[in-house]
Amino acid sequence: MLAKQLLLAIIGLSAGTIAAGGLFAFVVELGVISDFADRTHTADKVLLYEDSTMLGGIIGNLLFCYQIPLPFGTWILPWIGALWGIFVGCWAMALAEVLNVFPVFMRRIRIVKYLGIFVIATAIGKGVGACIFFLKGW
Repeated sequence: MLAKQLLLAIIGLSAGTIAAGGLFAFVVELGVISDFADRTHTADKVLLYEDSTMLGGIIGNLLFCYQIPLPFGTWILPWIGALWGIFVGCWAMALAEVLNVFPVFMRRIRIVKYLGIFVIATAIGKGVGACIFFLKGW
């Protein structure tokens, strides 16, 4: 029984580490942190920004997983909400910049005239996938 619990703990920890690593790799790939440093003219503090992002992710996961109560919860909640809103806004900004790549890509490989077909095919694929997902009850 102990061996089974240890194996489950190792698998869970490994899966969490992989998922968190993927998320932070995505943040780095989108250039959120370097974009902040560029826009605020504080490129000399990029390491501080990266460390703060990593520390925020670790602390947030620990608070969520272990249900650690925060002292002064009602007082600190607006601050956490504001920081969370800033984070989500930055994600939206970074994703919007990445989406600018698609029109350039479509023109370069000369498939602009087939764009409607691609959009319809994507919509049908998403719709069929959603139907399969919800009808199977997964």
